[in-house]
Amino acid sequence: MKILCVSDQIDPLIYNTSAKKTFADIDAVLCAGDLNSEYIDFIVSTLNKPTFFIFGNHNLTEFGYYHRKVKSHTGAHPTWQTEYKSYDLSNNFGAVYAGFKVLEEKGLKVSGKNGKNRPLLIAGVSGSKRYNKGLNQYTEAQMKRHLLALLPKLILNKIRYGVYLDIFLTHASPRHIHDREDPCHQGFECFNWFIKKFQPKFLVHGHIHLYDLNSPRVTLSQKTTVINAYSHYILDFDAENGEKN
Repeated sequence: MKILCVSDQIDPLIYNTSAKKTFADIDAVLCAGDLNSEYIDFIVSTLNKPTFFIFGNHNLTEFGYYHRKVKSHTGAHPTWQTEYKSYDLSNNFGAVYAGFKVLEEKGLKVSGKNGKNRPLLIAGVSGSKRYNKGLNQYTEAQMKRHLLALLPKLILNKIRYGVYLDIFLTHASPRHIHDREDPCHQGFECFNWFIKKFQPKFLVHGHIHLYDLNSPRVTLSQKTTVINAYSHYILDFDAENGEKN
C-alpha cells in the first residue's frame, strides 16, 4: 500500500494535469494540515483515492464547520466570527476529516497479526502549539486532553485487531523530533507519550517546512516512524521501515 502524504505547500508536481499519471500507484492520501480546501478537492478529484485531512494553524476558513462552538478569536488568522452548532461535513469535498478522531478505513486493508486482513486504523489531531492565542492552537495540557479522549476507541481497536492504530496523523510534530525552538514550531511532548503508549507504525506530520535538504525528514522513535509530509512524501506502508520517497 502506497500513501501520498502532503502538507503546508501546494506542490506543482501534484497540482497539474499529469498528477493522475504521476501518482497512479497511490492507494490513499493523508493531508497533514495548512492546505486549502481547493487543493484537497483537486487531489480527491484527480486521484480518486481515499483521502484524510486535518487542520493546521493556517487555512482555517472551514474549521468552524467541523467543530462546534467555535467563536470569534483574536490573534493570528481570526477566520471564524460566529458559532456553528450542528453541521456535519465529515466528508466535505470528498475527503474525510480525521481531526480528534480514530477511524477505521475498511476500504484499505492491511494484514493483521493473525494473518487475516483488517481495516487501516488512523487517528488524527489538528492544530499546533499555542503561540498567540489564535484559532486551533493548544497548550500541552489541552492537547493531552484531546489525546485522552481517543482512548476508548483505541482500546476497542486493540481488542478487535490486536493493535491500537497504524497511522497517527498530526500537524505539529512530537517535541524534539523535527521541531524547532521558536514558540510556533515547537512540537508536543504528549505526542511522544502517545507513540510510546500506543505504538503506531507511522506518525505523519506537517508544520515544519523543509528548506534545507539536509534537514531530517524521517526519524524512528520507539517503534514509530515519524515522517514530515512537507510538500509531499510517498509512504510505502508495506515496506519494513516505510522509508521510500
